Amino acid sequence: MESLKAVVIGAGQAGLSAAYWLQRRGLRPWDDFVVLDANDGPGGAWRHRWAALTFDAAHGLHPLPGLPLEAPDPAEPSSAVVGRYYGEYERTFALPIVRPTRVASVSRADNEADDGAALLVRADDGQSWLAETVINATGTWDRPHWPHYRGQELFRGRQLHTHDFVSAEKFRGQRVLVVGGGTSALQFLLQLDAAGATTFWSTRRPPEFRTAPFDANWGIDVERRVGERTRAGLPPLSVVAATGLPLTEQYRAGIDAGVLVSRGPLERITADGAILADGTELRLDAILWATGFRASLGHLAPLRLREPGGGVLMADDGVTVVREPRLFLVGYGASASTIGATRAGRAAAIAALRALAPERAEQVRETA
Repeated sequence: MESLKAVVIGAGQAGLSAAYWLQRRGLRPWDDFVVLDANDGPGGAWRHRWAALTFDAAHGLHPLPGLPLEAPDPAEPSSAVVGRYYGEYERTFALPIVRPTRVASVSRADNEADDGAALLVRADDGQSWLAETVINATGTWDRPHWPHYRGQELFRGRQLHTHDFVSAEKFRGQRVLVVGGGTSALQFLLQLDAAGATTFWSTRRPPEFRTAPFDANWGIDVERRVGERTRAGLPPLSVVAATGLPLTEQYRAGIDAGVLVSRGPLERITADGAILADGTELRLDAILWATGFRASLGHLAPLRLREPGGGVLMADDGVTVVREPRLFLVGYGASASTIGATRAGRAAAIAALRALAPERAEQVRETA
C-alpha cells in the first residue's frame, strides 16, 4: 500500500487539470501523487461517445492548462479528437496515470495509518493507496439516469440510454420515441430522422430554446446558479435546466421540419409503445432515453457525504466538501462543463496544496 500526498480519481478534463497544477507547484509524480483512471486509454468519458457526435456538434471543448488545443477537423468524431488531445497532454507533462483502475471505495483511514495519511482509496482490483488528500474527478458518464414509468418493464421493443447509443443507422425504418429535453435528444432526433427512422419526442416541460448568445457572461451566470445549489447541499440541476437549448440554424430547421417538436410528457409505457399525457397512443419499435446522468459518487459512500437535501454540501470555493475537507470534488455541479472542469481542477489543486502546505497553495494562486 502506497502512502501519497494526493490521489486524483479520474483522468478527464478536471482530473488532468488538477494533476497539472499539483505537479506545477511541486508535488512529484508517482512519489507524491497519482491519477487513477478506469478507462483503457486517454479521453475520459469522451472515449465512449458515439462516432456521429462530431467535434462541431459537441459542446465546446476548452483547452487544458499549458497545452493549446489545435483546431481539429470539425467533421472528425469528438471521441477521436479528445482522446488524441488528452493522450498528448498526459505524455507532454509525464502525468502519473494508473489505468485501467476503477476505484471501489474511499474511506477515512485515520486509524489505519501511522504516517498521517487521512483517506484510504481502494480499487476493485485489490490495489489501495493512503492519501492525505483526494481530488475526485469521476464526472457522470458511469451513472446514466433511467427514469421509471408505469409499464416500462412490459415494452417488447428495444430500450437504450444515451450511454449506450452507437449509431442512428441501426434504427432505419423503425418508429423511435426519444425522451428527454437536452441537446443530446435534439441531436438524436435529427440523426434518426436523417437515417430514415420515424421519430417522436417527449419532454416533461416545453423545450426552452435560447436566442441569447452563449457567451462568457452566460456561462458565469449558469455556474453561479448551479453553485448556489451545491453550496446549499442540494443536487445539481440537469444541464438543460441550467443552460436552456441553443436555437442554432440546424435546430431551427429541425423545428420547421416538425422533427424537433415535443409531443409533451410521457404518461406510461405499453407492450407495443407508449401513451402520452394528452392520451395519444404511439406504436414504437424503440425508446431512447436521453435523460441525462447523475454524479458518479458511489465509491464515496463510506464517507457519508450526502445532506438531507440529497446533494453534497460544498464550501464557498466550489470544490471542498464540507463534511470531509480532505476531499475535493471537481466535475460536480458548476464544474461539470469543460471550461468549469478546467477551472475546478486548478481550484482543487490550490485547496489540496493548502491542506498539505499553505505556502505551496499561495504559489499556485499567484501564478494561476
